[in-house]
Amino acid sequence: MATKSSNVTTKPAKKKEMKKETKLGMAVKKDDNFGEWYSEVVVNSEMIEYYDISGCYILRPQAISIWETLQAFFDPEIKKMGIKNAYFPLFVTENVLQKEKDHIEGFAPEVAWVTKSGKSELEVPIAIRPTSETVMYPYFAKWIRGHRDLPLKLNQWCNVVRWEFSNPTPFIRSREFLWQEGHTAFAIKEEADQEVLEILELYRRVYEEYLAIPVIKGKKSELEKFAGGLYTTSVEAFIPHTGRGIQGATSHCLGQNFAKMFQINFEDDKGGKGMVWQNSWAYSTRTIGVMVMVHGDDKGLVLPPKVASAQVVVIPVPYKDADTTAIKAACESTANDLNAAGMRADLDTRENYSPGWKYSHWEMKGIPLRIEIGPRDLEKSQVRIVRRDNGAKIDVPMGELVEKVQEILTSIQENLFNTAKEKRDACIEVVHTWDEFMTALNNKKLILAPWCDEEIVDQVMSSN
Repeated sequence: MATKSSNVTTKPAKKKEMKKETKLGMAVKKDDNFGEWYSEVVVNSEMIEYYDISGCYILRPQAISIWETLQAFFDPEIKKMGIKNAYFPLFVTENVLQKEKDHIEGFAPEVAWVTKSGKSELEVPIAIRPTSETVMYPYFAKWIRGHRDLPLKLNQWCNVVRWEFSNPTPFIRSREFLWQEGHTAFAIKEEADQEVLEILELYRRVYEEYLAIPVIKGKKSELEKFAGGLYTTSVEAFIPHTGRGIQGATSHCLGQNFAKMFQINFEDDKGGKGMVWQNSWAYSTRTIGVMVMVHGDDKGLVLPPKVASAQVVVIPVPYKDADTTAIKAACESTANDLNAAGMRADLDTRENYSPGWKYSHWEMKGIPLRIEIGPRDLEKSQVRIVRRDNGAKIDVPMGELVEKVQEILTSIQENLFNTAKEKRDACIEVVHTWDEFMTALNNKKLILAPWCDEEIVDQVMSSN
């Protein structure tokens, strides 16, 4: 009687819990209100959580996993180039920060200052780094004495603070963000020029090979270059829904401006005096936001398989009177086989959520592939695979599962890139006059136009 009573109370409880499931789905469509859609996606997909300080965000495991994947690619590549990791302090004194006025002028409105310790006012305010040139270069001057000390190539993985006051946006424009920043010094300009382009190519690979986002490599105009630098190159992405370009990563040749300010000199191999040529370069967690904007849809996030924390989710689909034990065992075996083959597979056997709810949940989180196993699949010794990128469904024999999943994940990665490229290229418009330029701009086009980089012309264009 006790067992019977337990069964009677358990079944209604499960049904009641099912009825209380929160309905999943996006409240705003991407085409209707892009900003609201983006904010909803990054929260509902469990990428970020809002913090109680405006412009600051909690990066949840799914976001950090993507950042770690990009780091796992980029860090070994720069080490092949002889670049070593270091770490410099978060704080910088005011006199050092102000040493290179042209440089810091561009960051001045965004610099956050520490002015108190407890209840006591500091005698000298201390800035929190918005970037690290002024933090690092006094020590470059100390460490570089002769030509044998060159090149000096350092990188750090860290956070920076830029106290944005207008329109903070998760990943895209926040008051604190994660990035890598490389700082290098060379004896001759040609070596610096070569590195600028090598790093720029790595940034292209980050976007195109991992995030499946097409980018354009190029050189910034004089007014848009890095403050205090000689020239700036960047990779630029394009968001068709907004008609706006977005800077993806930058690789700067700083020339000798900072070397002059910080006295970074060396003795050459002939006993003469030389001044170093410097570069700095960085990409940040903005990469994640660009990925969301480019690939996301009205169901939520869409993740490229290369960066997805989970590439596959396996979901049991039991029916009434089905052998749930056998179905669950098949799901566990499937997930284990995929993980053993080097793929990243999750198993969702939660009993308080229906299969339909789980489908929407994992679609919202952007997981590239869903595998469903029900009683009919067991009978036929197969699984059903559903693609997140295009919704296509395919039944695959269990004996061919590992090979087929690997093939489909590769196909999804390629399809996301090709689709994004087609959408971007469809927006490209060649113009020859100012009227054509403004019409194309208002129509959210990516514009190819004649350009004169004389500073006076550049200023007129910027003011317009």
